[in-house]
Amino acid sequence: MEVKITQRKPLIEIKESNEYNPMLARIFAARGFDIDSELNRPLSKLLPYQDLKGIESAIKVISAAMELNKKIVVLGDFDTDGATSTALLVGTMKKFGYENITYTIPNRFEHGYGLTPKIAEVMVEKHQPDLVITVDNGISSIEGVSYLKSKGIQVIITDHHLYSGVLPDADAIVNPNQEGCTFASKNLAGVGVVFYFMVGLRKELHNNKWFEKKECQVPSMKDQLDLVALGTVADVVKLDENNRILVHHGLEVIRKRRSKIGLSALLALGRRDQSQILASDLSYCIGPRLNAAGRLSEMSIGVQCLITENPIEADNIADKLNQLNIERRQIEIEMQEQAQDLLGEIEFDVNSPNGVCLYNPEWHQGVIGILASRVKEQYHRPTIIFTKGDDGEIKGSGRSLAKLNIRDAICDISVKNPGMVLKFGGHAMAAGLSIAENSFDKFVAAFNEVVREKLTMDDLNSTIFTDGVLSKSNINLEFAKQLRNCGPWGQGFPEPVFEGRFSVVDQRIVGNNHLKLILELDEFASVNAIMFNADTETWPDEDCEEVNVSYKLDINEYRGRQQVQLIVEHMEKAKIAELA
Repeated sequence: MEVKITQRKPLIEIKESNEYNPMLARIFAARGFDIDSELNRPLSKLLPYQDLKGIESAIKVISAAMELNKKIVVLGDFDTDGATSTALLVGTMKKFGYENITYTIPNRFEHGYGLTPKIAEVMVEKHQPDLVITVDNGISSIEGVSYLKSKGIQVIITDHHLYSGVLPDADAIVNPNQEGCTFASKNLAGVGVVFYFMVGLRKELHNNKWFEKKECQVPSMKDQLDLVALGTVADVVKLDENNRILVHHGLEVIRKRRSKIGLSALLALGRRDQSQILASDLSYCIGPRLNAAGRLSEMSIGVQCLITENPIEADNIADKLNQLNIERRQIEIEMQEQAQDLLGEIEFDVNSPNGVCLYNPEWHQGVIGILASRVKEQYHRPTIIFTKGDDGEIKGSGRSLAKLNIRDAICDISVKNPGMVLKFGGHAMAAGLSIAENSFDKFVAAFNEVVREKLTMDDLNSTIFTDGVLSKSNINLEFAKQLRNCGPWGQGFPEPVFEGRFSVVDQRIVGNNHLKLILELDEFASVNAIMFNADTETWPDEDCEEVNVSYKLDINEYRGRQQVQLIVEHMEKAKIAELA
């Protein structure tokens, strides 16, 4: 696979400012943002909740249920977005003084995703709800909603996923991606939708003197933004202006140690300094530990970790989540080894784009999504990993490239091949589906056909977009701190990557396969660098004296001392012609 290094071009005019480093203005312009306005991120700039179609109806349904003290059950999802959405809604309702509320999280192995008839039956039998509210799911749950309505149960759907044009017969639907919704940000995560729902409900309750009747203070919704930040970053939705405001203030809540104690316990297990927390820490430290519960066990323990106000319980649950994540890693390693054996049997057509579909009936259903991500990263091809499901079905989890909407690709296959795809759903970059086991080979052919229609060979090359060469005067701790403060960086607002040529002073492997380097800027200055998960067959290279490096500017903290370091994204030995 070829790796291309391409410098980002400004999407808007670069506005120089005496207040900011000129490089920062160029970085923001390359992402389509004006630095002066973008770094001003007050909560007052958030889009109004009233723009969400269906939210007023949803508020009326839930507020009426509260007045009658009806039993409310929240149906969540088994990923981090679903867990944070559930915790935010249940936790906020209790802060509103409402106690007749509980939650249910489907077990992915027994109930499947979303409001299925099976989980609807479980909720009715176990909780006897008067009102069911879905979070991060429900937009495609036609049958599940129909079952609840037949029992006289009201249903509110809050979701952010795409759907196929037919909506369930719910009492209210709040989803920025439903037809006719004028909410300007279509990138809200499920937890973002719930946040807006609770903001609108709080205003309604305040107007109705609810808090006076309950003799409780009007709670601050800002204190719930730690959950919004976590769910938004973990779900890898685009960090548009609205999401960046939400995540920015959520990170501030965490840094000021006002976050949920379970969230803080997870950060402590990951050895993160809470006062210096970054969006990437939510992705790599907390998200995997929470997701491990939904992958291997029950996400209800993850929700409880985020809801509990008992420090001892929070620590105990965080420990359980950590152990589940360790178990998940071991399962993943074994599956990756098996996947490599299967990949060795596949002959890719080097002249034609195609995808990767692998099937092993023994693979763990909760880990196939991670394996799909790993294979996609390795081969830079759209990937779907399948394992055995129930009743002759096999379940797949797919991950895609930027130029192929994998959910729409599966939809195309379903339309062209009636009956082949039994169920599907998801996003542009990630989707899930079920097919009959005897349809696997036909599905692989259909998937490759769609990939060939949508992608070119050039699309299959890995491209690293950089912000150009960083001058020696900017490779320092001060500029690294400025970059941190300009975050949150993430999906749709990528962290800056720079490029440059350096002399190699020292190189050695540390840990299992990390390459530690000392790179020379010139004869008077050098900088530390590290390449994680380096190809140990290529590095270290004792004959290599000069390298071309694509890197992120980072801060390494050790024993209270901060030092600038480069995080190497890609490195190649400089060609002789370049050294002349």
